[in-house]
Amino acid sequence: MRFLLLTVLLLLGACAQLETRVPEDVRFDLSGRLAVRYGGEAFSGNLAWRHAASSDEMLLTNSLGAGVARLVRSADGIVLTTAEPKEYRGQDAEALTEEVLGFRLPVNGLGDWVRGRASEKHPARVQRGDDGRLQSLEQAGWRVDYLEYRDGLPSRLRLSYPGIDLRLAISEWK
Repeated sequence: MRFLLLTVLLLLGACAQLETRVPEDVRFDLSGRLAVRYGGEAFSGNLAWRHAASSDEMLLTNSLGAGVARLVRSADGIVLTTAEPKEYRGQDAEALTEEVLGFRLPVNGLGDWVRGRASEKHPARVQRGDDGRLQSLEQAGWRVDYLEYRDGLPSRLRLSYPGIDLRLAISEWK
């Protein structure tokens, strides 16, 4: 069922682009590639993400650049818009992405994890290398392995959660 939903979203994404808006107080803006394996299914595509103190906006596109989904977090909650376009609303980004896309996106901790640090929201176990950089961390049920750094920032990460393997290759930081 989820595979069918994802396939439909990808096909619809070929016909519709999702718009992005710039949130206030941007802390970073990154782009890269995302690969997810969950159960017997998989998804790969591109990620564009703007992160601010009180909001996030993520755009997932297929390998051709067509919009698949847009996730916006604000004080009002989470809005996930698919390429159809259809809106889904909730208060928990991980639960909402799992329900709609079939896999969890760890939005709550990811803003810290991609910058090579643990989130202050939950206790964490961290392992550092001789250079002081984070090699891995375990937090909120997720394990994050830092596979590569470029210009002092993580550029390749592997995130694991029971039943989910997510790989992120960051190509650009702003």
